[in-house]
Amino acid sequence: MTVTADSARPMPFDALCPLVGVEEEYFVVDPLTREAAPRAAAVLERAAAELGGTVSSEITRYQVEAKTAPCARTSELEERIRRMRAAMAAAAQREGLAVVASGTPVLGDVVPPLITEDPRYEVGIATYRSLHDEQAICAGHVHVHLPDRERAVLVGNHLRPWLPVLLAMTANSPLWAGRDTGYASWRALCWGKWPVAGPPPYFASLAEFEETIAALTESGALVDPGTIFWDVRPSARLPTLEVRVADVPATAGESAMLAAVVRGLVVTSLQRVERGDPGPPLPAERLRAAYWRAARDGLDGHGVDPGTGRLRPAGELLEALLRHIGPALEETGDLDMVGGRMAWLRAAGTGAARQRAALGRRGRPADVVDDLVARLVERDTAQAG
Repeated sequence: MTVTADSARPMPFDALCPLVGVEEEYFVVDPLTREAAPRAAAVLERAAAELGGTVSSEITRYQVEAKTAPCARTSELEERIRRMRAAMAAAAQREGLAVVASGTPVLGDVVPPLITEDPRYEVGIATYRSLHDEQAICAGHVHVHLPDRERAVLVGNHLRPWLPVLLAMTANSPLWAGRDTGYASWRALCWGKWPVAGPPPYFASLAEFEETIAALTESGALVDPGTIFWDVRPSARLPTLEVRVADVPATAGESAMLAAVVRGLVVTSLQRVERGDPGPPLPAERLRAAYWRAARDGLDGHGVDPGTGRLRPAGELLEALLRHIGPALEETGDLDMVGGRMAWLRAAGTGAARQRAALGRRGRPADVVDDLVARLVERDTAQAG
């Protein structure tokens, strides 16, 4: 995501309705075997003819990435996501392949994965070694325009308690290589093993953030700023706050809803920061437990209340999130859309629940892949609202 207009002029910052963009990672699959296929390079070459520099490779040869331009209106963002997905699907089809939006590979022998040839990845492999063995995972990232890094760090403090709720609502990775893991988001568990990943620490200031990054770099835990894999981070390249907690959503409608919710959280949090509130110092051990519960249950069980630390039905936490960001969503014009899609999500189930439903019909993981292929570009019910 580049925070510029189509004419490449820098865009002004709007604190009530900042620009928002998304990055999505997809798996390339063989439509016959339904297994993840290490042919990302061929798909990217074709997709670039239409999407240009907005598509790129990922660390494994099974994955491709696409990103939108920044948008002020989520209706425009959603159309960009749909066009991006359609172009990627068409490029794959011309290679006799398909792409799916799932946090983990449903089928395929991907441990250890085939790594994309790149000098930076070679350094990463030398540093992190077998942590790469389960690195065939796909996420959805949301960037929200925040040109001030000091405020971005403090806004991140306010987002921390809500990250498990975002994880629960976007859980879309229950299967790994044909096996049900018992988790709604197995991707989150795979990712959490890395030294600088998962929920970020609480930072009292930008100076503390930068001191921590310097210490992590000195320790060897970071290869470069791009390996700060916390689920909320000031972007190393862009004037944005990047939220990386989500599995890649199965549908474009869910991706647009996620972007609207994240922007609502950022707007709400920024207003509190401007009033001098540095954010609640939620203990790391409580946040880690909340992550685990969200990754296991998704929206089908209970989650940890960000304020009290007590278990509550996950649906109630989703309602609490909507109340928390409601005034901000009014400002951005997204309240009706988000409310309608959250209701749809609770009725239809998360991506993880839908993957399990597809598996349950005949007990065939191949059916899950076929369902994901269709959902990538469908005009889904989540568009309503």
